[in-house]
Amino acid sequence: MPELLPASSQPRYLQLAEGLKHAIEKGVFSAGGALPSIRQAAHTHNLSINTVIAAYRSLEDQGFIEARPQSGFVVKNQLPGLMRTFEKGTEESAASASVLSLIEQAFAMQQDPSFLNLSLACPDKNSDLFPREKLGRIMSRLVRQQASLISSYALPPGSLTLRRQISRRMQNLGVLSHVDDICLTHGCMEAINLALRAVTKPGDSVGVESPTYFYLIPLLNDLGLKLVELPTHAETGLCVDEIEPLLAEKQLQALICMPNLHNPLGCSMPLEAKKKLAKLVNQYQVPLIEDGLYAELQSHGTLPAVQSLDENGWVIFCSSFSKTLAPDFRIGWVHSTRFNRKIRQLKSLYSIAESQFLSETLGQFLEAGGYDYHLRKLRKNYAKNMNVAQALIADYFPEGTKATKPEGGYLFWLELPDPIDTYVLYQQLVRDKISLIPGRLYSASGRFSNAVRISCCNPVDERYRAGFARVGEKARELLASS
Repeated sequence: MPELLPASSQPRYLQLAEGLKHAIEKGVFSAGGALPSIRQAAHTHNLSINTVIAAYRSLEDQGFIEARPQSGFVVKNQLPGLMRTFEKGTEESAASASVLSLIEQAFAMQQDPSFLNLSLACPDKNSDLFPREKLGRIMSRLVRQQASLISSYALPPGSLTLRRQISRRMQNLGVLSHVDDICLTHGCMEAINLALRAVTKPGDSVGVESPTYFYLIPLLNDLGLKLVELPTHAETGLCVDEIEPLLAEKQLQALICMPNLHNPLGCSMPLEAKKKLAKLVNQYQVPLIEDGLYAELQSHGTLPAVQSLDENGWVIFCSSFSKTLAPDFRIGWVHSTRFNRKIRQLKSLYSIAESQFLSETLGQFLEAGGYDYHLRKLRKNYAKNMNVAQALIADYFPEGTKATKPEGGYLFWLELPDPIDTYVLYQQLVRDKISLIPGRLYSASGRFSNAVRISCCNPVDERYRAGFARVGEKARELLASS
């Protein structure tokens, strides 16, 4: 029986649950095997029976174990991990228009309440995960006390109140930031867009991880840039050793990378890989646009950003509060030293300003404290959703299905047995009012035909359980017919 994990700030039942969870993940308790009885566990750890019951119920809620008559609690089937390298993509590019068309269809389904969406990283509009009431109170107070906010432009770089708070939070990523190096943007996508415009010109080649966030494909195409798919490992992210020749031979004029909680893989780069990446972009003077959108959702504290290892300003950091605090506010930022002036000029040119009213609302929320507590709640909810979703997939999907195992966030990458084409699966599920975005959308060369991204930003209730069961059923039918 594993020992309780040392965590004095946690209740005893959670310490026991974490210890058992790690034992299950390491294979100490195999799928179908029974856990120690409640009385035995209570005796072993000198705990009350109620404490052990609470620990087992927590693991049951997370999808790790289940209660069986006459057998007590047993370990549920675990989804095999996906640990392989996705090689460099082919030179053939998918039509940007077809990618945009599929994205448009997916977002249309998102707006239709009759559809169950298993892929889009958009929480349900009725979600209670975000501090709506507290933000609402701040907004009401600002309208009463500073009504002039809604009648003025907040020209770049934007609200000083919010930039000060962002600068403080950047320290959690290891970045010593100054408010003057931060420019507020309309979400993270505008931050990346402005960064690309600042460091490239039409015809340049931009290296991206493969698979990548699907909106980057039409964005790069629209800017007249060539997308180069770079080798990426499902567990450790960008294969840094393999990109040095491309940098040395000046085949890349910029890089876009998501080192922490990659979208769609969910993986994070090891520290040594980040150090080497920062060294390479400085050595060859190639700008790196670092997408940190999910960085604050990591389970075990915030990992350092690549920008924290940057020596001469070649790394540009982009993020927003859309995934952690207020999706509809669309407030993001870009942090840069070397390219800061150019980015501000571009911000003025393309969208002029961000809302001072919304920016001040976020700034005052962060000043008041409580954001870290809110983040801990988010991480806990998302971890539970992801564990339950993977357990359901292990139960319902065809044998041979594998998934990445992120340490945080709410996205993971699912790879089905090769004969299954997830675009065909997507088309068939539309009839069942289920939206599942096919893997080929995440590749400029149309790869990953047997993969999908799974999003767990919403609670896995009975509707979601039935949805996963139906997807598994259709996947098994496709596998049998192939």
